[in-house]
Amino acid sequence: MATDLHGTVSPAAPAETAVRVAGLTRSFGGAAVIDGLDLTLRAGEFTALLGRSGCGKSTLLRVLAGLDREIEGTVLVPRRRAVAFQAPRLMPWKRVWRNVLLGLPGKPERAVAERALDEVGLAERSGAWPRTLSGGEAQRASLARALVREPDLLLLDEPFGALDALTRIKAQRLVAELWQRRGCAVLLVTHDVDEALLLADRALVMRDGAIAYDTPVGLDRPRGASSAGFAALRARLLTELGVDGGAGGTDGAASVEVV
Repeated sequence: MATDLHGTVSPAAPAETAVRVAGLTRSFGGAAVIDGLDLTLRAGEFTALLGRSGCGKSTLLRVLAGLDREIEGTVLVPRRRAVAFQAPRLMPWKRVWRNVLLGLPGKPERAVAERALDEVGLAERSGAWPRTLSGGEAQRASLARALVREPDLLLLDEPFGALDALTRIKAQRLVAELWQRRGCAVLLVTHDVDEALLLADRALVMRDGAIAYDTPVGLDRPRGASSAGFAALRARLLTELGVDGGAGGTDGAASVEVV
């Protein structure tokens, strides 16, 4: 079954569809941040959502996560979905494994958390306090908290934005590996065009509260800045974002290969 965010349960979307949005509008103080947006995400697809600050990217992600229900339109999403934000949002008074289990129904055992932590390479920090984690470790704990829910849809709101360049590269590789292993649909909100091209099957550009551009990312994996077609796709996306596609080079994230 799929969940309609108006609060009723609607018939399941086709098996190949993870998300279906029709006529979505979200307003704040009378101004529409999202305005009549339509979107379909396929099951198992990795999609990157790009756009300037204030265009509605994070608002859309919050709607899909079920964190914002003051909407008009129809939104169908899987019941099993999880979200990870730029800030890991770990509870400082709970050890890492207890943070991973936060919000799960019933009384799951520590072993459930430790399996997820092992998957993100953080098993040895299971009993640590959040304040002792590095930025990269805290973000991996946040990913484990999302994965423990066995999501059919994983929502990522600029999860690498606060990381240093080398840690960001490692985190990008980890997310790519987890996606390939899990097979869930992923929606990544990012400002980074290179990151979108390294990770995603499809790139969307959001402008004025709607999807203004939609393109497949038909690059072979593993990918890097030298991949055939990378530069052309990058230039086109930058143009759609209102940036000179020929200016400057790629950042450090694009200089390495991501699976």
